[in-house]
Amino acid sequence: MKNVLIIGCGLLGSSLVKRIAKKKLAKKIFIFEKSKKNITKIRRLKLPGILVKRINDGVLKSQLIIFCTPMSEYKKIILKINKDLNSQHIITDIGSAKLKSREVIKKNLKKNIFWTSSHPISGSEVSGPEHGKQDMFENKWCILIKDKSTNLKHLKFLNYFWKKMGSKVAVMHSEKHDKIFSITSHLPHLIAYNLVKSAQEFEKKQKYDLIKYSAGGLRDFTRIAASNEIMWRDIFFNNKKNVLKAINIFIKNLNAFKKDINSKNNNSILKKLIQTKKVRSKIIKLKQDVNKPDFGR
Repeated sequence: MKNVLIIGCGLLGSSLVKRIAKKKLAKKIFIFEKSKKNITKIRRLKLPGILVKRINDGVLKSQLIIFCTPMSEYKKIILKINKDLNSQHIITDIGSAKLKSREVIKKNLKKNIFWTSSHPISGSEVSGPEHGKQDMFENKWCILIKDKSTNLKHLKFLNYFWKKMGSKVAVMHSEKHDKIFSITSHLPHLIAYNLVKSAQEFEKKQKYDLIKYSAGGLRDFTRIAASNEIMWRDIFFNNKKNVLKAINIFIKNLNAFKKDINSKNNNSILKKLIQTKKVRSKIIKLKQDVNKPDFGR
């Protein structure tokens, strides 16, 4: 691969820049970033990439284009770069919801141009180029989307690319992807935001200095709830159908717990608590986390 263009250089964009440079996967890395604040940070950090003032300059000079922006930005960017795209461009993204973005891409992307979606399961509650890490994708899953119109040559290249990023790669269609991550990612973030909001309201109503006495449970939820609000708004809206279904499942199970507590149903609640503990063991067995108390802090 000759050159790559990273559109949006926040946490994951800067992590890609660092990893691509370390693995020498491109002759040149171009970066387009519209945030003046981030541009200042990129220059101060001396990231191994070339900042371009015009996004189209980066498109014309690159073979691989990676969208690392909020999904609500896709349409505007596509319309801006369409005239400079050709069938040799390999285009991908790192978005967390695929069905809705697929519709936006299909509707706005120039004909005979291929877009092969990616979703690296990496990240953090912090944002900005200063938090980027070259090992961000190490031993993490990256989902590649294969739909009817997928260019298999581009899919093969991206499989190779993400493995070089350090990722384990799985391939699935958009529908399956969005259903899975509505439960494993999107619902947990929504619950975290809602729990912290509930704590804020409780503190205000009771006039207690509640946050001061945060136990580990609330503390861990506040970490998740500190995630980028624009990115998560886009995810909730883009995967609306599946997120709403996930919320209904959660409400159903929450009501079951409520019923058990109200009736002091010892057998039922113990059965639920024991069953759910097994998920943690499975995550550790699959090496998705470390077997240390308090996440090895």
